[in-house]
Amino acid sequence: MSGSVKVSAPAKINLCLGVGPVRDDGYHPLATVFQSIGLFDEVRVRPAAEDTLTVYGDGVDVTDVPQDGRNLALQAARLLAAHHGVDEGVEMHIHKRIPVAGGLAGGSTDAAAALVACDALWGTRTPRDTLVGLAAELGSDVPFCLVGGTAIGTGRGELLSPVMTRGTYWWVVVPDDGGLSTPRVYAEFDRLTAESGTDDPEIPPSLLSALRAGDVEWLGGSLSNDLQEAALSLRPDLHHLLEEGLEASAHGALVSGSGPTTIYLCESRDHAVEVASAFDRRALVAEAPVPGARVVTR
Repeated sequence: MSGSVKVSAPAKINLCLGVGPVRDDGYHPLATVFQSIGLFDEVRVRPAAEDTLTVYGDGVDVTDVPQDGRNLALQAARLLAAHHGVDEGVEMHIHKRIPVAGGLAGGSTDAAAALVACDALWGTRTPRDTLVGLAAELGSDVPFCLVGGTAIGTGRGELLSPVMTRGTYWWVVVPDDGGLSTPRVYAEFDRLTAESGTDDPEIPPSLLSALRAGDVEWLGGSLSNDLQEAALSLRPDLHHLLEEGLEASAHGALVSGSGPTTIYLCESRDHAVEVASAFDRRALVAEAPVPGARVVTR
């Protein structure tokens, strides 16, 4: 094979994230509504004698991103190669714009992009259902990053069903340089709920109704995240950011996934720019929903 393929893949946010008690396999059952937003990483691949990876950031610190076999995107390429019996290596370059360890699934979306890119590079024409199955082997968020849009996630988050939405949503995304370990946040969640216990997670009906109606104010009041208390317990300084966004007229404010990125729902692009300007730190404006991983050039 010759030439190269470039794929873009979006960040994801959780409009709601319900978390149940830890299972025997160590995972927590989830009930979540994912939405992909217009903040993209890019993955470029070309044929090579052996697998190599380079990562560079656009306003993003990539110091802690592995550039070897620990990287999920390179694992995705190897998984697809093994599935099809491809014995060719790949030279992979990841251009990151999504904050690292920020609760936005940056690593997972890179893995989804790598699956799509290598499938195009090698001409393996993998059926979408098969790609989604391979994605689930890589991580709980990878299948959604492959599909994009707005979807309900159950199980570990890897079981998807589409959600009907109306209109466009605008988000302000405020990254944080501190980072938060997802396993650490879940451990704190377990600690906080040890005495009270947790129920089986459910999707709030009001949130689905708000999405069907395209009602931004209603949606803002329906946002929820069972991990937020745990994230704020580990990073109490994030309280101030959430309050600041609401005071700046955002319709809703939430810790994104396991954090520490925070997100703010707005009425329009102009409203989002106005809310973003209220923060004394870098704040990004993103449209949603957007498609999942897709080929940009080949």
